Amino acid sequence: GEGEVCGEGTITNDKGRLSQEEIERMVEEAEEFAEEDRKIKERVDARNSLETYAYNMKNTVSDSDKLADKLEEDDKSTIEEAIKETLDWLDDNQDAEKEEYEEKLKEIEGVCNPIVSKVYQQGGDDDADSYGDDDDDDDHDEL
Repeated sequence: GEGEVCGEGTITNDKGRLSQEEIERMVEEAEEFAEEDRKIKERVDARNSLETYAYNMKNTVSDSDKLADKLEEDDKSTIEEAIKETLDWLDDNQDAEKEEYEEKLKEIEGVCNPIVSKVYQQGGDDDADSYGDDDDDDDHDEL
């Protein structure tokens, strides 16, 4: 009876060898999928970055607490135009490549960032002054 046990053992080994090839094939496939996944994830990330930037800008220029009041009209319309163009482009290009999204992000940043930083530099000085005023109402301490 012991012979049979050995026999089964041998068969298992053969199966083991075969599954080694299967395992390798599965690993290769998994790696291909992982590569695919990574590409998809990068593409989605690039798209999200662009979308987020556009919406943040949209809020920034329409929110009077942020930039709306400080922007010159033509600067504001320049930004709004860039945002609209970007969002339209996103609608039309759901499946663009990562590079295309990155390119678009550079474009809209190139339009918006100089305007925004210009305003923030101007606005920064005002803020500093108003903080200064806050410090001066220490008078009530003397009461």
